[in-house]
Amino acid sequence: MNKIISKEYFSANVVKFVVEAPLIAKARRAGHFVIVRVGEKGERIPLTIADADISKGTITLVIQRMGVSSTKLCALEAGDYITDLVGPLGKATHIENFGTVVCACGGVGTAPMMPIVAALKKAGNKVITVLAARTKELIILEEQMRGYSDEVIVMTDDGSYGNKGLVTNGIEAVIQREKVDMCVTIGPAIMMKFVSILTKKYEIPTVASLNTIMVDGTGMCGACRVTIGGKTKFVCVDGPEFDAHQVDFDEMLMRLGGYKDQEKEEMEHKILHKK
Repeated sequence: MNKIISKEYFSANVVKFVVEAPLIAKARRAGHFVIVRVGEKGERIPLTIADADISKGTITLVIQRMGVSSTKLCALEAGDYITDLVGPLGKATHIENFGTVVCACGGVGTAPMMPIVAALKKAGNKVITVLAARTKELIILEEQMRGYSDEVIVMTDDGSYGNKGLVTNGIEAVIQREKVDMCVTIGPAIMMKFVSILTKKYEIPTVASLNTIMVDGTGMCGACRVTIGGKTKFVCVDGPEFDAHQVDFDEMLMRLGGYKDQEKEEMEHKILHKK
């Protein structure tokens, strides 16, 4: 069991936990993730490690409350324990000096992007970060990103903060003014799909960090399978990062929606049970 050291709300449905996990903190690299479980019969949830402090033996996790399991996790408080926490899992981000890199993140995708931005900057890249969300209240970690990036561009769908428009509008504005050597994107699958379409048009190499349904995290169950360049890959062991231009996003989106009805029923049952 792993103790929650601190809890912070980024918004009503987005929570940051600092969790005691000294071995994971020491071994983790940018791009790695963990699988957590709340309760002995709880669902296993993959979460990218947003940050780590080796001296304190802690890792940082950012969770968006969506379904039953994430709601249970977000309900925990500082001093409580996470039943299981396994990691670091997956392959670390490939970091080198590419030149100018655009890091495009949507919503809570900003959290797993943070260590990648820091590593890219440390490797000598010029890093331009595009933060995107539906509205101002959903923009997170802006101050921290400004500390690691050469430039931060904020995009909101409703124009309530930064520039009005989608993440792709922010990326294209950068492409049109200067040469971009690489793009990294993390966020909702539909967002990453359109980022990929845009960068493919401009022939800019792009990496997408995929967040699929996972169960065991070791490649045994096959729940996280995706099609990359016509071949089956497993996000938990082959990823989570892949060449975005090779990802079959339509298949991935279809698979992500496979349990929506069951999740809705379970949430409704939980609400009724509380009453």
